Amino acid sequence: MEGRKYTGQLVFGLDIGTRSIVGTVGYKSGNQFVVVAQRVKEHETRAMLDGQIHDIHKVGETISVVKRQLEEAVGRKLTEVCIAAAGRVLRTVTTHVEYPFAADKEVDQEDIYGLISAGVEKAYQEFLEEDREGEVKFYCVGHSVVRYYLNGYPMGNLEGHKARTVGVDLIATFLPEDVVDGLYKSVELAGLSVSSLTLEPIAAIQLAIPERFRMLNIALLDVGAGTSDISITNDGCILAYGMIPIAGDALTEEIAKHCLVDFATAERIKQDAGVRDTIPYTDIMFLPQTIKSEEIRQVTAALIEKMASLAAEKIKELNGDKPVSAVFVVGGGGKMPGYTDALADSLGIARERVALRGEEVMQQIVFEENIRKDSLLVTPIGICLNFYEQSNNFIFVSFNGSRIKIYDNNKLTVADAAMQVQYPNENLFPKRGQALNFTVNGKPRMARGQAGEAAVITINGETADIHAAVHANDIIQVTESTAGEEGHMNIGSLPESSESLTVYVNERKVEVPRFASVNGLLKSNYYEIKEGDQVEILNYYTVGQIAEFMDVALDPHMNLYVNNSLADKDTPVYENFSVLWTLETLPLPTAGRDGEEPEEEETDFAGEEFQEERKPPDSPAAREREQERNRRMGRAEPVMKEEPVSIGVIVNGRPVTLSGKAHYVYVDVFDFIDFDLSTPKGSIVNKINGRSAKFMEPLAPGDVIEIYWKS
Repeated sequence: MEGRKYTGQLVFGLDIGTRSIVGTVGYKSGNQFVVVAQRVKEHETRAMLDGQIHDIHKVGETISVVKRQLEEAVGRKLTEVCIAAAGRVLRTVTTHVEYPFAADKEVDQEDIYGLISAGVEKAYQEFLEEDREGEVKFYCVGHSVVRYYLNGYPMGNLEGHKARTVGVDLIATFLPEDVVDGLYKSVELAGLSVSSLTLEPIAAIQLAIPERFRMLNIALLDVGAGTSDISITNDGCILAYGMIPIAGDALTEEIAKHCLVDFATAERIKQDAGVRDTIPYTDIMFLPQTIKSEEIRQVTAALIEKMASLAAEKIKELNGDKPVSAVFVVGGGGKMPGYTDALADSLGIARERVALRGEEVMQQIVFEENIRKDSLLVTPIGICLNFYEQSNNFIFVSFNGSRIKIYDNNKLTVADAAMQVQYPNENLFPKRGQALNFTVNGKPRMARGQAGEAAVITINGETADIHAAVHANDIIQVTESTAGEEGHMNIGSLPESSESLTVYVNERKVEVPRFASVNGLLKSNYYEIKEGDQVEILNYYTVGQIAEFMDVALDPHMNLYVNNSLADKDTPVYENFSVLWTLETLPLPTAGRDGEEPEEEETDFAGEEFQEERKPPDSPAAREREQERNRRMGRAEPVMKEEPVSIGVIVNGRPVTLSGKAHYVYVDVFDFIDFDLSTPKGSIVNKINGRSAKFMEPLAPGDVIEIYWKS
């Protein structure tokens, strides 16, 4: 399809009204907007009521007709369209947001877009919080900046100023999902995609109340067929939006009842009443009739008073419970004789301050076709003009089948779209499998699960990720991420199990792996720990377990010793303990000091008894046995008949005096300190002068000793 060249980008706007669809195509040239073509087609049936689409297919067919007519007029295909929604069930949120900079910064357009985006997002969150119980999903269909702030002070335009902080007061408007979806589906049926969506009062105010008038407290009232949309300005800002669900169609229905005609005939009578004194028509009995326009005014007078009263109440409510200074009326419903006067009376303001706005607000609108400038054209042209306000601000995308509107800062990603629809963050990123919780030696321990697979994302069927750029009308599909393998661990993987236990067997150092008890039962290193298991890493072996580990078969006739004390296979052996097995019997001391019976001084050391070194007996036979025992144990022969002496040592930082013996070995210290050996609290650490001590190691004056439990 060949067409002529245009000096600017063509914008296609559709005013999808209750009674008719108005299509406008034009472009901006300097400060003017040039309307290249405009076409109007009324609905053949009542496919729309009160601003909401009831028959999507019928409305789609009508849009298709208007689109084809405009394509023929401009000589090119039309694929994108700007639309506006009526304020049916309109909800608004006013919010304030501020953004600080790290240092003074010159504000640019990107900063302003980001600030507005933050304001819209905050308004949406506030709306969701207020609407917690609501079952109907709402879309944000538009926003208006009430006021900017520069370093806390009101400012008309932020761009170019240096700022530490910028802020904005903003109104966001929300409509139910079914209203917006109906508009989108009907447009798509006509082979069009939406380039911008706004609210009808936002579109109308673009044209009807120029910025130079917004310093005044003015109301714009767009009286359509199904709804009357309202916006309020003051101090250079748009302060509020609202709607009442009664408009021109209510008057048409009243005329239809009075004249006994169908809706279409009544609509024609209503329109003719403003321009003709006598209106001919045919009633449903096919009888020709006539009616005076004065009679029409009388029939509709009560309803006009009601409509004006409701509109006045809503205007005052939106304006802080007080009337505005003036009202501009647009739309076909406001052209009924007597409406503007009734509205002025209901508001309590002079009648000349309520007026229809048409030709006088279209000084910057140029029509290439022979079209009469009228109040009916304000909203259709405002929809086109709103494209220039909203372009690069908001786009629409599909996310898992839901159409969403998001603020376009030219950096949009899948993550932004996911955030807008409140898609769970955990469904985007790999999920860890369930953690395994258990205890080791009474302390909580956790084995984390494995990470799963990230979400599978496509944009328009092409593989993408959460950082992929998003553009208008993209179709985003996200398949949620998966969870990984659950946490698992076996006994052998525990750090505690890797620490071996050191014992001395027949004077040879032996490292043995530690045993583990799970819920009171011995388990091997291959045991898979289960949720809630209580694992204890044992800090001892039995003599029998040591022999088994060393693959030694103990002769039943062998004598077993632990730390030089008689033992058996079940005697516990702790860290640094000595074990001796031999077929020979090692003689143990039998006589006490000064001829007394031997006195056993027991030191319960982690479950073991330590036999105090006794002074050897005086008899030659006894000395011979003692010497043999010392040779086997690798100790020097003791000196006989020495007098007791006292020595001073440091134990755990405190001085301790040892007395009553001629010589002292390490285990003698336990007779002179308060150290509870009856209840093991782990493995005992024994150090002398900073190194590991041996229990039978001789002590010298000034030795520094450390004794403590290690968990």
